[in-house]
Amino acid sequence: MTEINGPASRVQGAAESFGLSVIPRIMPEKTRTAEEAAAACGCSVNEIVKSLVFRGTQSGRGVLLLVSGANRVDEKKVVGPIGEPITRPDAAFVRALTGFAIGGIPPFGHATPLPTFIDRDLLAHETVWAAAGTPHAIFAIDPKMLATAIGAVIIDVK
Repeated sequence: MTEINGPASRVQGAAESFGLSVIPRIMPEKTRTAEEAAAACGCSVNEIVKSLVFRGTQSGRGVLLLVSGANRVDEKKVVGPIGEPITRPDAAFVRALTGFAIGGIPPFGHATPLPTFIDRDLLAHETVWAAAGTPHAIFAIDPKMLATAIGAVIIDVK
């Protein structure tokens, strides 16, 4: 078994701070995309959590959307729950806010706390898989426990 250190260790510690117990798994193959992660985990793309950072077009603040791997965010539909239109920021903005590179962003443990919204479709599963800080690290978690622990607002993203 691969020793957990670096970003995956930070994610594990952040989980504990929310009262969650997660065990990051370091995978031999990349898990950067939802499709890669699903193949590595042996699950459906629907069970993969995409941690997507957006920027409010009026406030400039970062917003985190936890989205089912099979779904695309309808940016117009989520304006109401988020409170303003959103846009996709560049990689530098995402890394500065989260402390993680795109493809490894976990649903918590970011450098800057972010308002977080979770795709209702994720809650249909007993277990989902999320990034654990790198494009090779993932962890399994009950999506309802995740949403409750981090105070994520449940929304429809499509």
